[in-house]
Amino acid sequence: MRSVTRSIPRYLTPAAVAMFVAAASTAGAQTAADHIAMGDSLHKAMNPAAALKHYEAAIAIDPKNYQALINASRDAVDVGEFNGDKNARNELFHSGELYARRAIEVNPNDADGHFVLARALGRTALSLGPRDKVKYATEVRAHAMDALKFNPVHPGALHVMGMWNAEVMRLNGPTRWIARNVLGGQVFGSASWKNAVQFMEKAVEVDPTRITHHIDLAEIYRDTGDKTRAREQFQAVISLPATDYNDRFYKQRAEKELKDL
Repeated sequence: MRSVTRSIPRYLTPAAVAMFVAAASTAGAQTAADHIAMGDSLHKAMNPAAALKHYEAAIAIDPKNYQALINASRDAVDVGEFNGDKNARNELFHSGELYARRAIEVNPNDADGHFVLARALGRTALSLGPRDKVKYATEVRAHAMDALKFNPVHPGALHVMGMWNAEVMRLNGPTRWIARNVLGGQVFGSASWKNAVQFMEKAVEVDPTRITHHIDLAEIYRDTGDKTRAREQFQAVISLPATDYNDRFYKQRAEKELKDL
């Protein structure tokens, strides 16, 4: 404020001085749009933790800002994915879920809101045991399919559906039976490795530079016994430039998987 008061003309009345200071303070305040722009720059620079703070600041200013809610959900999950602290990781995934739910309340007819919710729920599910994982699976699929209803070539939703099919097929037979017949998850009967491959291949086709699509497609190929294609995809993970915060971890995983194949 010292720099502001130094620039006030001496002839102004006290009331005019107050108006001058208020106007200067307002001019210097950051808007929700300012915070989103800064968050976007930090996200692009692969610093999602710092970006998340700006998106949350934007939400504090404008609680129904759809883009801020979407981006906050995305980056909360990004930061949580490889966090070694289980409690912190779960808290970040939960935050991602809550921001996504609020986004859908603001705009229920857009693919991105349903995608980020499916993703946040899916990440939570992946960190759980088989029985608990089943509890999340129906809602994950429902929101991924809603996203594809609004945008049939949404790469993130295609990815989620590829992973959904793969994770259901990775469950042992008895757990899948319980999911279908005891927990009311009849939709589990629609899962197949064929669907997992088709959805994930489509995600790669639509968004070929994203490493996350390639790493998960590689692991689906590995689990279906297609070692040649698995190697090709793991090699793509290593060769492609990193564009997302967690790409470095995917590259490490791909190098290990190639050695193990």
